[in-house]
Amino acid sequence: MKVILLERVAKLGQMGDVCDVKPGFARNYLLPQKKALSASERNIADFEARKVQLEAQNLETKAEAETMAAKLDGQQFVVIRSASDAGALYGSVTTRDAAESATAEGFTVDRKQVVLLAPIKYLGLHEVSVVLHPEVSATIEMNVARSVEEAELQAAGKSIQELAAEEEAAAEFEIAELFEDIGAAASDDDDLAESAGIEVAADDAGEEETPAS
Repeated sequence: MKVILLERVAKLGQMGDVCDVKPGFARNYLLPQKKALSASERNIADFEARKVQLEAQNLETKAEAETMAAKLDGQQFVVIRSASDAGALYGSVTTRDAAESATAEGFTVDRKQVVLLAPIKYLGLHEVSVVLHPEVSATIEMNVARSVEEAELQAAGKSIQELAAEEEAAAEFEIAELFEDIGAAASDDDDLAESAGIEVAADDAGEEETPAS
């Protein structure tokens, strides 16, 4: 099916180009999204009559998109999700999540503008593309974490593996300190007993009684 493009379409062509595409692609995407018209003689003539106006509108919207892209590009947005200890999400982060998190920070982003470069199924930092115009896009970063505190650590450059290792080391240190405190308390009890003239049991003192001869 031949269509005439009303704007630039990736891998197809520029505004005004006549392209041969699959009928389903045209009916389900290009035509309803008003990115193209069927390339009938009447539509081609209509496009030529409006070409100057359409190009002017395109330049205006492109300039607006470039202004927004300059502000949006490189921004990081936090998404809080439940995940396993290994960092696997219970579910995934969607284009809607990305759009809502950006909008919550004052940027007007529609989910249809968001393109996930790869499925987001793990905690961490993930790059996401936002198409603001057929010729303008921005790249944002989704900081997916289990808590705001974890997100701040990830933003500082620590991976989920590093965070898990730190938590494990901290837990081991606490256990070691606990045993040291218990040992110190037992030693203090023995010292107090000796100073009071109370005989410490042989087993408690760590010595075996010598059998009577």
